[in-house]
Amino acid sequence: MLRLPGGTSLLTRAGSDGEPPVTTPRGPAREAARRELSKPMYHQDDPSPLQRALNAFWDWLDRLFNAATTATPGGTVGLVVIVVAVLAVLATLWWRLGTPRRRPTSAAALFDDRPRSAAEHRAAADAHAAQGHWNQAVQERMRAIVRALEERALLDVRPGRTADEAADEAGRALPAHLDRLRAAAREFDDVTYGGRSASEQSYHRLAELDRDLEHTKPQLANSTAGPIPDDRQGAAG
Repeated sequence: MLRLPGGTSLLTRAGSDGEPPVTTPRGPAREAARRELSKPMYHQDDPSPLQRALNAFWDWLDRLFNAATTATPGGTVGLVVIVVAVLAVLATLWWRLGTPRRRPTSAAALFDDRPRSAAEHRAAADAHAAQGHWNQAVQERMRAIVRALEERALLDVRPGRTADEAADEAGRALPAHLDRLRAAAREFDDVTYGGRSASEQSYHRLAELDRDLEHTKPQLANSTAGPIPDDRQGAAG
């Protein structure tokens, strides 16, 4: 009840004059109430948007869980047993198969568009190795191996050749190193396309293979005569 100065209420004053009390129409009254309740002082304790979203999520999860327990034989206990069984199967598969690794869907070219010599690839590999960048070091050392074989005419210079192709082709002239060449090609592919990380040991294996190939004489295909003689040795003899 609205009181006027002096403590007299509007209703009392209206009644004392013999007139009906003043009333506010419903529409303006509703609008006045809306404006009043929209003031910040009435919303200080309201939950934040994040809290409301979390509450909605937990309500949805609770309804989902209740629906699952109703549909599962044995109720809540049956649902828990099923969840534990599924987790056990997943853990067993993970233990037996290991962490899934991304495999290359297709082999890409070994070299980029800019041709470089074997010496340049070796220098780049050593620079990466000095900084502990083993992925790049392995890549450059494999490129040095293949480029060196091309420079010795043991491999034809062919753009677009993959590491696996280079290993198989080089293995025909250097059969004693075929397994190591294929292993080096796998290291290159795993690092470049398979998402794996190279180690210092893997780089040293490729560097050792590179040095060994430099001192290995090629062998003619389908030949039993042994390695091709070194011209320098013949000249010295």
